[in-house]
Amino acid sequence: MKWPRGVVVGLIVVVIGGVGAWAYGFFVAPESVEEISAKWTLSGHADGESYSFTRWDDEEPPEIPRVCAKCHSMEGYLDFVGADGSAAGEVDRAVLGGSVVSCRTCHNEPAHQMAEVTFPSDITVEERTKAANCMQCHQGRQSTPDIDEALAGLEPDVVSDDLGFVNVHYAVAAATLLGGDAQVGYQYPGKSYVGRFEHVEEYDTCIECHDAHSTFRNPDQCSPCHLNVVDRTDLREIRVSGVDYDGDGDVDEPIRGEVASFHDALYAAIQDYAAEVIGEPIVYEDSFPYFFNDPDGGEVTFADRYASWTPRLVRATYNYHYVHEDAGAYTHNARYVLQLLYDSMEDLGQAVPVQMEGFVRP
Repeated sequence: MKWPRGVVVGLIVVVIGGVGAWAYGFFVAPESVEEISAKWTLSGHADGESYSFTRWDDEEPPEIPRVCAKCHSMEGYLDFVGADGSAAGEVDRAVLGGSVVSCRTCHNEPAHQMAEVTFPSDITVEERTKAANCMQCHQGRQSTPDIDEALAGLEPDVVSDDLGFVNVHYAVAAATLLGGDAQVGYQYPGKSYVGRFEHVEEYDTCIECHDAHSTFRNPDQCSPCHLNVVDRTDLREIRVSGVDYDGDGDVDEPIRGEVASFHDALYAAIQDYAAEVIGEPIVYEDSFPYFFNDPDGGEVTFADRYASWTPRLVRATYNYHYVHEDAGAYTHNARYVLQLLYDSMEDLGQAVPVQMEGFVRP
């Protein structure tokens, strides 16, 4: 039998009334600092060459904006949680670049005592686990209220010079996990959305599924319930629901495939809407600012960024990009992202024909 990592089988002597009894027991062997450090160096949090940590190196001085410093530097996060003696909840001093997310970022008293997290929607959720620290940065920077405020009073299909693409930001796993409880995806009025994805109790926080230091996922933790899982690549093949959400007749494809079908269909609807209603074809590229004028086969540049925005297009592209930016959305909260994608297609369908036959909203 293969025991989970870190668990050692030991021979334990139990003394009862002077009589020794032999028994097999289990205890967790603590990881050494060297083992933890080796794992941490493999993580994105330790990548000092990453654009996440070098973005401001060429500035004079190389100062990180305060709204960014919380998640893009150790000093900024220590300031945010109040570990530097300042008030918690904001970065209130200038922070220079050059640091990564290291041990002291998360291992300090205020971080250990954190019990709630406020999302961009200004909704505060209780999180009495160490995963509260993960949620502070993996939550995005926009939300339903932000979109609604930007679009207030505008006609849904009229181009406005005041509008542009709204970027939720990056690595929004915590927002997806919380779903409708955080309202970071764009949630259409009159629709209901699932809240936090309740997985099994032993694996329902960030650092119960991801190793806290390497951020890797251990497939041995999943295989007892998901029998198809042998290695990490198999995690993409998990499916539990028997509902054929995309109507293709395949109830055995991974839930990741169902999400991909919705995502692709939304992109097609976005392109149809831009071409037919706005009269300006649109393409998506995996580089900022993401949505561009169709270059007729050539390469896009920043100068080709899409500029003809209507409220209906802003909402749909926001959700399309949101799902793209959470590569594990199908694991973190598949029903929530399927709802976002379905509602975006349905809304575009009020202006152009959208192929949704067979699609099922969770």
